[in-house]
Amino acid sequence: MNTNATQDIPAPALDVREQRSQQQATIYRILLAVSFVHLFNDSIQALIPAMFPTLRDNLLLSFTQIGWLAFALNMTSSLIQPVIGFAADRKPRPILLPLGMCCTFAGVFLLAFADSYALVIFSVILVGFGSAAFHPEGMRVAHMAAGQRKGLSQSIFQVGGNAGQSLGPLLINWVFIPFGQIGALGFTVFAAAGIAVQTYVAKWYSGMLSAGYTFRKRSRGGVIDPARRKAVVTAAVILIFIVFVRSWYGASIGGYYSFYLMDHYGMKLEQAQIYIFMYLAAGAVGTFFGGPLADRFGRRNLILVSMLGTVPLALALPFVSQFWAAVLLIISGFVLLSSFSVTVVYAQMLFPGSIGTVSGLITGLAFGLGGIGSLVIGKLIDHSDIATVFVACGFLPLLGLLALLLPGDKQLEQWAAE
Repeated sequence: MNTNATQDIPAPALDVREQRSQQQATIYRILLAVSFVHLFNDSIQALIPAMFPTLRDNLLLSFTQIGWLAFALNMTSSLIQPVIGFAADRKPRPILLPLGMCCTFAGVFLLAFADSYALVIFSVILVGFGSAAFHPEGMRVAHMAAGQRKGLSQSIFQVGGNAGQSLGPLLINWVFIPFGQIGALGFTVFAAAGIAVQTYVAKWYSGMLSAGYTFRKRSRGGVIDPARRKAVVTAAVILIFIVFVRSWYGASIGGYYSFYLMDHYGMKLEQAQIYIFMYLAAGAVGTFFGGPLADRFGRRNLILVSMLGTVPLALALPFVSQFWAAVLLIISGFVLLSSFSVTVVYAQMLFPGSIGTVSGLITGLAFGLGGIGSLVIGKLIDHSDIATVFVACGFLPLLGLLALLLPGDKQLEQWAAE
């Protein structure tokens, strides 16, 4: 009735209303932007292990030296992520988004021309640092652009990364066999595109902060009940352990299943890598659907079903024919990695005032520990045989039963409302 009603509302009240509208809206253009950069970033990370055979031949590296390359990449990327996330939670730094991709650009450029082991190590560290700078702030942006759809937003963000990782097995066939080490130069195009997109995202991020957007603080009253604090810490430890176990099983497939395929079925390396790609690609699809399914059926339920649903598939995998191996890999990749983004959202709900820290911890440190699992699995294969080890690895997802000890979604929402 009163067309001039908004004229009677003070300007500060309008600002608050506009800010609330921005915080509740889902900004898909930003989610898609950071997802594409996640694809660029993780495809470059996948580039490094794909280069190992080429680097070994060019620089006459030992397997121990190759192991140190993997360690430098994983530890730089993994251990720095929670630190950067912790700092960003106290003072957001949008500049880290394009700056991280600049480090990645420099690392991949140097890697294409590196003619010494020391330069290769330095290049790998630059790529790892770029990834570490991107992930915590990237997940804060995804959280900011999510509005009320946290699960979907993390799925959109994480599917880019998992899709990028799935390219690793194909890079061997498409890039390094025909072009050799110089083939890495083509990935500077991805890094340059990432810098451009991240500059756009950083401007939006800065604009939202300037407009008054704030991430939820830890506690309104500054004091948390000790019993609740203990429950939160216990849940966080269980969640990290579940991610750790999931990473161990993923490492057994991504790192060693191609050798099993060549040994058991007599496949060539090129054929075996296609099977690994199918597993990782199915995982990327599962990552996308996991978030919306968790929003509908519950995050803890999705984590539990994801882990336990993988068990029969993993146990059957070493005993089936070549055809059914492909089928089981596709299904298990979808099921297991459907909880990928959900674990991040669950951790963010446990610590709503530390989005960057817990996101870096879940995707960084926990996966770095998963890299240690890869070393352990390799040692076990050396001292036993690959078939026995794969049968044993099939039981790993059973540890997902620990998800029963996690607080349910209603409990998390009750804590968030207090």
